[in-house]
Amino acid sequence: MSNKQSLQVIAAAVALAMASGAALAAKVPAGVKLAAKQELIRGNGSEPESLDPMVVEGVPANLITHDLFEGLTATDNDGTLQPGVAESWKQTAPTTWVFHLRKNAKWSDGSNVTADDFVYGIRRLVDPKLAAPYAGTFGIFFENGPDIVAGKKPASAIGVKALDKYTLEVKTAFPVSYLPELMSNAQLGPAPKAVIDKYGKDWVKPGKMVSNGPFVLKDWQVNSKVVVEKNPQYWDAKNVQLTKVTFLPIEDQNAEVKLYQSGQMDMTYQLPPGVFQQFKTTMPKDLKNNTILGLRYYSLNNRDPLMKDIRVRKALSMVVDRDLLASKITADGQQPAYSVMVKGVHGAQPSTYDWAKWPMAKRVDEAKKLLAEAGVKPGTTVKLSYNTSDYHKKMAIFMASEWKSKLGLNTSMDNTEFKVFLKKRHDGDYQIARNGWLADYNDATTFLALVQCGNTQNDNFNCNKKAEELIKQGNESTDPAKRTQLLTQATKVVMDDYPMIPVLQYTLPRLVKPYVGGYSLKNTADRYRSKYFYIAQH
Repeated sequence: MSNKQSLQVIAAAVALAMASGAALAAKVPAGVKLAAKQELIRGNGSEPESLDPMVVEGVPANLITHDLFEGLTATDNDGTLQPGVAESWKQTAPTTWVFHLRKNAKWSDGSNVTADDFVYGIRRLVDPKLAAPYAGTFGIFFENGPDIVAGKKPASAIGVKALDKYTLEVKTAFPVSYLPELMSNAQLGPAPKAVIDKYGKDWVKPGKMVSNGPFVLKDWQVNSKVVVEKNPQYWDAKNVQLTKVTFLPIEDQNAEVKLYQSGQMDMTYQLPPGVFQQFKTTMPKDLKNNTILGLRYYSLNNRDPLMKDIRVRKALSMVVDRDLLASKITADGQQPAYSVMVKGVHGAQPSTYDWAKWPMAKRVDEAKKLLAEAGVKPGTTVKLSYNTSDYHKKMAIFMASEWKSKLGLNTSMDNTEFKVFLKKRHDGDYQIARNGWLADYNDATTFLALVQCGNTQNDNFNCNKKAEELIKQGNESTDPAKRTQLLTQATKVVMDDYPMIPVLQYTLPRLVKPYVGGYSLKNTADRYRSKYFYIAQH
């Protein structure tokens, strides 16, 4: 990050606060005629594990909840921060922010969205009773958050307070210059208390759910489709063009491409590996691809008897030829990665390993020595878990062949559907597991969450106390250059412990029909809200 990052974020927040009267939805260029039917069918990767905004964690579920719910702030399809329910905000002290809510924000049942709805939503997120996967990940930013997540203080102690019906005060645990961007996540949005009290867990079902986003839930058929329709109560409804969006949870990317080619889908979630060049030639107008703030990696279960030996973890990482994986296996523009931090993130630089520049033969020799010292003999079997998907299967086969051909290790494959896989990974019921992370906001802390002691998104179960202290010092620093230096150092310290095997920085190549307007290649978060799409006449 540049030394001006914190100031840029604050300046952007102030500018947005002043420009909050602008229309913020789908921008239809002059001369473009809209189709009579404004309906979009999107591929969505996997079945969502939930549609409760405080409970979701997977990307497919998040894409839907960002259509159904809106936080204090939001992002557009360029990835730029925009006002959401809050029309303005200001930082009144290093750890205090005040958000002013728009008075025309409504729930889908017509009731007003108030500051109390945000207080309730955030308390609900961090309350151990809900056991939300993001409780510890986002809870740490708020005053008393870590103690609440640990069960040491009540959820009511969280640093979020309604000053009046339309004014929310947020107190953070340390200076969080990027708080406005953080608050765009649905997990930190409002929740309808009366509806949740009435229906309990069933509140997320069609006909029961009350939401405050541009769309409302119309239909949810598990493993088939989720359908949302335009919310007439949404404050900016006049600028929302689509009347209906259908999300299809298709894990087989080849099947998804066939649906797209036969005209039954307007936008795929992701192309299968190895076909990128083919579509670049045959369907250049439909192919969209850009590098995003995301990391593909393999979690190593640091509690596992075999994986708790750093020599084993290091050996497994050393022999993976990331250049070959990127150029020949996925072949879709991704870059090799050696760090939990990816390029382009504000607040820290990616670390690397000295051996990354060694010839592969030297890397293999060193890895073999490490395994011999650890008492691991050729023929030993490691277990690799991944969720059903051609993409993940192809990558898993590559990893297994690297470990077999170079180290003589066998790999047994464990493949389950996404929801089951997520739970197994969180429970530590694995040895090596496919993993991936897309930034929730542009700051180093979103990636450091994956390797921090006790973080709810740390499925490696590693803990490096020295790195933890550096992260703490970095977060407490108000000097952006000093903070970057400390978080970069923390990244290197933790990666030298080999808690995981980073392999690639994400691209997500997909096919989008030329008549779908509003798709942007500037979006490094890959969060595309249907609010900003429209269908042109075709």
